[in-house]
Amino acid sequence: MTSNDLGDFLRAHRARLRPDDVGLASYGARRVAGLRREEVAVLAGMNSDYYARLEQGRERSPSPQILEAISSALRMDDHAREHMFRLAGTAPEGERPQPRETVNPALRQLLDGYPGAAAFVLNPANDFLASNALADALFSPFERMDNMARMTFLDPAARSFFTQWGRAAEAVVAGLRHATGLDPHYRRLHDLVASLSDESDEFAALWSSHAVHGKSRDAKDLLHPDVGPLALTYQTFDVRGAPGQQLVIYHAEPSSLSGQALSLLGSLHATDRQQSATEH
Repeated sequence: MTSNDLGDFLRAHRARLRPDDVGLASYGARRVAGLRREEVAVLAGMNSDYYARLEQGRERSPSPQILEAISSALRMDDHAREHMFRLAGTAPEGERPQPRETVNPALRQLLDGYPGAAAFVLNPANDFLASNALADALFSPFERMDNMARMTFLDPAARSFFTQWGRAAEAVVAGLRHATGLDPHYRRLHDLVASLSDESDEFAALWSSHAVHGKSRDAKDLLHPDVGPLALTYQTFDVRGAPGQQLVIYHAEPSSLSGQALSLLGSLHATDRQQSATEH
């Protein structure tokens, strides 16, 4: 992380709020978007000079009470609040072990126990660590099924595959931002962010917004070239005993058109694999 991640994070959140969002009257022209530092200080009940030093990186040891006040003043949700606390260094060092990069054989077997759903395991950097056959079929339009973030921003297939690409891109970046707070010393994650920031202006712009969340459930509208539109729901589960790993499951409503299409996709993919095995 950079030397003033906390200050960058606070400025980004301050810029998103208008005076009327927090019950303040607005007077005079504003040179920049969002609240003024002085207004945040008033809302948080603290000295404006102290708050300015926090944003500038000259004050690096805010108390939990100060952080709670700022969280309330900037209307942060739980994910943003948690991230801010970690940026401020209030989480004990070593609280969270480094992520594992290998998947337990029992978990690999479990993935295959979801024949009607696309199931896969990601690390905090969004690398695919394991996947079942239907997940392989689902992401087959991509050149490589290696990293969800790189696939979203750098593979041309993503723009048609994710019918709401902008929403999907924002979710990926917000999830990575959340992961940096949970695992601040995870080198693979920082290398990925640096690489994507260089290769994608859109990623760099979203990353600079400092949006943060870690969703456990959401809808996905996809368009697969083999079976057409897919309205799916994904759910994410932390893998106990494997720090940093997440089991992700994409599924459709039973008996729905998307469910039928997902089943057809699995059948087509299985047939292709059988033909390929026969030819070789």
